[in-house]
Amino acid sequence: MPQFLLSLHWYDILDILIVAFIIYKIIDLIKGTRAVQMVMGLVVLFVVSLLSQKLHLVTLHWILTSFLGSIILVIIVIFQNDIRKALMNMGQTPFFRRVYFFGRESEIEELCRGISSLADRQIGALIILERKTGLRDFIERGVQLDAKISGSLLVSIFNKESPIHDGAVIISEGRIAAAACFLPLSQDPSLEKEMGTRHRAAIGMTEENDAVAIVISEETGAIRFAMGGKLSRKMNEKGFKKVLQRLFVQSTRKTLWGLWKRES
Repeated sequence: MPQFLLSLHWYDILDILIVAFIIYKIIDLIKGTRAVQMVMGLVVLFVVSLLSQKLHLVTLHWILTSFLGSIILVIIVIFQNDIRKALMNMGQTPFFRRVYFFGRESEIEELCRGISSLADRQIGALIILERKTGLRDFIERGVQLDAKISGSLLVSIFNKESPIHDGAVIISEGRIAAAACFLPLSQDPSLEKEMGTRHRAAIGMTEENDAVAIVISEETGAIRFAMGGKLSRKMNEKGFKKVLQRLFVQSTRKTLWGLWKRES
């Protein structure tokens, strides 16, 4: 048996397992995101640095080693959004915050009634449903309402003649907390160029937290969901109602992807 195995203690094994778990979670977190391309870019720089040392390219090697010497700061700057998202996910436990489940079926009915009416009239709308991550920062920057969920109120808010129709409505703890809330737009280069501002805002908002976004197209009246930075296919009234019921009425643990794949 190799000597180093004989010198291992239980805390060495624990240390290795913890580091392996952290690396696994980091890979799982960035998988399928733009961060993968950035990581590959850093790997390329590291390989070039090694080659420059072997080939005695002194200036190039000095530049790369100086850059890679501050790799921790570089990683924090490049991956600041992903780090912020990871830290928020760490805080999303029952000890910190719980998901609000609508107390009455009537709240879902009113929300669905408003969404259907907006879609039928082809009135563009963006509705954000708060979950574990608090959205107070966005609520405070909008027009605060603190109103009971009402389908007719949602139609009135997004009507083009309304002074607060621009921006998003945020629903928090079963109430319409604010309107005219402006959200971050997704910077994902893989998105279709013809995608409108509302859809980019829906994706951008859900990239940063666990909120659910409902977006209604002004051109077609199509209803789509966004969650986790992903946009669903177009959904009919029956489909989006089931998604809302399972997310906010039933305490299910199924992901939105599984729901909309089945209902779309």
